Amino acid sequence: MHAPADLVSTLRDRGLRMTPQRLAILSAIMHTPGHISPTALARRIQGEMPGVNPSTVYRTLALLEEIGVLAHAHLEGGAEYHRAEEAGHVHLTCSRCGAGDDLSLEEATRLQAMIEETHGFHADLTHFAISGVCETCWNSVDRTGPKPARTR
Repeated sequence: MHAPADLVSTLRDRGLRMTPQRLAILSAIMHTPGHISPTALARRIQGEMPGVNPSTVYRTLALLEEIGVLAHAHLEGGAEYHRAEEAGHVHLTCSRCGAGDDLSLEEATRLQAMIEETHGFHADLTHFAISGVCETCWNSVDRTGPKPARTR
């Protein structure tokens, strides 16, 4: 994890001023565990500092991704960010209840190999979520025919 002082120094080296708004955004990002929703982050910052423009939040997130602090993935609700060192997974998202799970790097690598072998396509699975239906939702609906086998 990057230390806040290191981030401030890196951003200053890029010619950026460390305004109170930018410092509040950095602090909120560094204290948010797991996924970071840009919309939720903007609302949180605006609650603390009403004059902060959401575009400032989005630009700061993009900048932190550019310098390798954050990575993003496209989930059903839109792009979400997480710390780059936590990027070693593929998201699974239930399209009914919104529940999330992750594929490990090992599982994702097997999926990438299968896609490459079958289609000759080199997939980057780290920037999006695989949509589907979670086991709980699947079991809550009356189905005809057998349920797909669970391979875990």
